[in-house]
Amino acid sequence: MTKRHIDGIIPSHLLLELAALNPDNLSLIDTLARTQKIFQAAKNKTVRYKFAAGKADRQIYDAKNASRLPGTKARFEGEAPTNDRIVELAYLYHGHMRDFLLAEFGWNSIDNKGMNLVGTVHYGKNYNNAFWNSFQMTYGDGDQLIFLCFVLLDVIGHEMTHGITEKTSGLEYQAESGALNEHISDVFGVMLRQWVMKLTADKDSWLVGPGLFTDKVKGIALRSMLAPGTAYNDPKLGKDPQPAHYKNLYRGSGDNGGVHINSGIPNKAFADFSVAVGGFSWLVGGKIWWESNMGTNRVGPNATFVEFAKKTVDNCTKMFPQHVAALKKAWNDVGVIV
Repeated sequence: MTKRHIDGIIPSHLLLELAALNPDNLSLIDTLARTQKIFQAAKNKTVRYKFAAGKADRQIYDAKNASRLPGTKARFEGEAPTNDRIVELAYLYHGHMRDFLLAEFGWNSIDNKGMNLVGTVHYGKNYNNAFWNSFQMTYGDGDQLIFLCFVLLDVIGHEMTHGITEKTSGLEYQAESGALNEHISDVFGVMLRQWVMKLTADKDSWLVGPGLFTDKVKGIALRSMLAPGTAYNDPKLGKDPQPAHYKNLYRGSGDNGGVHINSGIPNKAFADFSVAVGGFSWLVGGKIWWESNMGTNRVGPNATFVEFAKKTVDNCTKMFPQHVAALKKAWNDVGVIV
């Protein structure tokens, strides 16, 4: 069991399926192998570089399509812009995540101690992933056949939130607690996009990773929080396997017991609740979810869906009692009875 997530934004089970469906696209199996190697290195603490105690500074590196991390310095906090659009987007989006956490949750960077926000762009050749390895963010440029560049707001928010969960509730990355781990990252990744774009809950798509797929495949995103199971359906991708109701929970051994697959169930509960409440999602739903996973009244590392749902209702009762009925309905509608 591990309290750390062990996948990039594109999970291993999906990369394996994609590799089987697209045997001529060697970048897919190469991405899987590279991602697993990097996570193993982080797990074994064999990463060969260290970062000093930080001031929540942005530090963006360029791997120049090689695989050594962190790569060549590209742009650090306060330095002049570069001519590289991807470097500039990473620099901008890292700042957005830092500002979002501090402004809305009073949280100082990933570790609440000012950890510098380090990112490496242009990692590998045709690398189809982005990940947080407990030290930094890393982004591939995609193969341009299935995937485009991975420097996206909600991708950055998703992966960095794994770091926050690691340092707070420590949700075990297996079965329902692992699906909650993924769910929390989806919630805060999507909320980051909404916060930057000033989108109210009823105006957002609630998609995770829109813009990741090329127009050569039939897919709008990796996941849909409002309508799990509808994000993609294409011979090159397979069909989105997420259930929208607990009665259809995936109970197999793949995907670490369904951590990415089953996250659709709590995802829908959060999206439905936020739409029902109205306004900006981070002001009510986001505050409840933060307290339930990162706050003082939070779940333990082995939480089930029901336990997490009950914790959100408990915190909602204390923080926003006028919305308790809507929250219970959102959970009950996806089959998580509270």
